Order: sequence, then C-alpha cells, then structure tokens
Amino acid sequence: MSTLDHVHDLGLPAVGPIADAIAAGGEKQTDLKAKDFKTDQEVRWCPGCGDYVILNAVQSFLPSLGIAREDMVIVSGIGCSSRFPYYLNTYGMHSIHGRAPAIATGLAASRPDLSVWVVTGDGDALSIGGNHLIHALRRNVNMTILLFNNRIYGLTKGQYSPTSEVGKVTKSTPMGSLDHPFNPVSLALGADATFVGRAMDSDRKGLTDVLRQAAEHKGTALVEIYQNCNIFNDGAFDLLKDPTTGTQWTIPLVHGKPLVFGPDGAACVVRDDFGGLRIAETNQVDAGDIVVHDAQRTDSSYAFALSRLSSQDLRYTPMGVFRSVEKPTYDAMMAEQLDVARAERAPDLDALLAGNDTWTVR
Repeated sequence: MSTLDHVHDLGLPAVGPIADAIAAGGEKQTDLKAKDFKTDQEVRWCPGCGDYVILNAVQSFLPSLGIAREDMVIVSGIGCSSRFPYYLNTYGMHSIHGRAPAIATGLAASRPDLSVWVVTGDGDALSIGGNHLIHALRRNVNMTILLFNNRIYGLTKGQYSPTSEVGKVTKSTPMGSLDHPFNPVSLALGADATFVGRAMDSDRKGLTDVLRQAAEHKGTALVEIYQNCNIFNDGAFDLLKDPTTGTQWTIPLVHGKPLVFGPDGAACVVRDDFGGLRIAETNQVDAGDIVVHDAQRTDSSYAFALSRLSSQDLRYTPMGVFRSVEKPTYDAMMAEQLDVARAERAPDLDALLAGNDTWTVR
C-alpha cells in the first residue's frame, strides 16, 4: 500500500511533500527562497554565537528540499538552540526539556505526510532527554534530529554538560568535571541509528552537505553539529577550525574514498589487530591497507569504530556521514498494523481496544 493510501486510511488530508510527490508524479515545490523561511521575530542569541551560522545555513538549505513550509514542523526542547522554531517560517513547537524526540515521534507517526525535524542541544538531548533520544533512534522514526553540541550549558549560564571534557572547570565544577563525556555519534550508533553525521557550524559547505543527506534519509537521521558558545565555552573547537591545525586533526568522510587526511595526505586510517581502527602514517602502510569509507555498511560496528578514533581533545575527529542505511521506519510499520487491525481484527475502535482479554470487576 502506498503512503498516500495510508494517509487516506488514517483520515488525514492528502497534502504534504509525500502526498504531493505521489499525486504530481514526483514534482516538488521549487519557488521557495531562503527569505521565505525567515520570520519577523528578532533573532536573539549572544553576538558571535555559532547558532546564527547554523540558522542561516538551514534557512538557505531548506528551499532546495522542495517541501512547502506548511508541510514542515520543527520541534525543539529547552536551551539556546531550541529557539529555532521562532526563527523558521514553518510550523513548530517549543516543547519541554528533553522531550522533543517523544513529541516528534507522535507527530511523525500520525502525520506521515509531514517533514518532521528536531532541534536540540547536548544538554537537552543527552541529559534529561537521553532516554527519549535513544528510543527514537532505535525505533527509526522518520525524522531529522539536529543536535547542537557546544560542550556546555549555555542557556543556564555555563555549567558543565554531558559532553564536557574531564577536568572542565565551570560554575558547577569549580575543581574540574569528574564525569567522562558522551560521544554523541557513538551513542547514536550504539542505539543502531540508521543515519548518523557530524558537521561544524562554521563549515557551511560541509554542514549543508550532511544536512541534505540527512533530510533525504528515510528514518531517524541524527546530525551532531559542533557549535561554538563564545560566552561560556569560547574556542572549544579551535583545534579543528584553525587552518594550521584543522587539516591535521580532521578526518573527512566521503563514501567510497580512502580515509587519508592531514597535510599532503600524510596520515590515514587502517584496521588494527583486533578488528578496530587506528591511525597510521600513509607512507608506512600499503595502499591496499588503507580503509575505504563505507557509510552504507549494514553492520554498525565499522561506523562505531570510526567514531572512537577521536578523543576528548578532538584529535583525529571524523567529519561527515558515518552511517546511512535503509531499514523499515516506525511510522510505516505502524500504518501497516493499523491496516491489518481494521481489516482483520476489529470492525471499530471499541472492539479493537477491548480485544479478547477483558473482564468486569465487581
């Protein structure tokens, strides 16, 4: 059964990017411009915040999807990044702390015709929202999650976050953080996410490329975006942004290309003796031993090993798409179950809810 049929069966209007694409033979709305996604709200972040760059990149990128603004929904939690719905001229919801993936799951499952996005931060998504995030990822709900990682709590003024490095001195850890930080990419891959990527706020080209692939993915797509908080954690990613050191420590991920990086391609990625990955000098190994990036590998262990190359100090940080594989989506499978329930199990909702195991308590 087609998605359009599911839309009709669910009693939903036959509108939206999917329904329109089916009805019009794949045609998309092509007359939108970046200015169409800007609102009349004053953008209020600290001057110099990396969120401005990300917002501009997203507003410039969305028209290329050909999705009408009324068919797009941005759901956010709590934090600086979560102001996004105010600044994008689409439908949106500024929800509650950590619960954006849960709200977006209900929306994506009940309205398969919509393009559903979640905007969250490292504190919002990985602290109080950690449980909601991993379950959205494992269910493979059809949504795109943008996780802004500045390695600090910005909105509440500078406490350490789940991604802050060990020893981080903040208002809440005056003698240095004792917590070992999450690696968001590793966490997502451990939850068997079907699409995982990473980009830098200031890398407009790289960010747009990863966003495009995430938006085109069917299922849950998570993109970690390194975002500078110039007030409470300024320079957190300078090692990767500095032209003199960035190429030395950044590993570009391009599907089908050897993992060679650094000045003049001096470094590369090879397999170690235990099935993992390690860094080697290119001129010290055979060309055939250099790993060729395969983002479409079904087994997530390769992408996970890739995510473990980087350390807390950001040396050897892969950037790009780690994994992009196809699996059944939660919303499509739910729609199929509804079809079966209607056709075989019960003629009406009351009968379906009652089932065979009911009793009366006297």
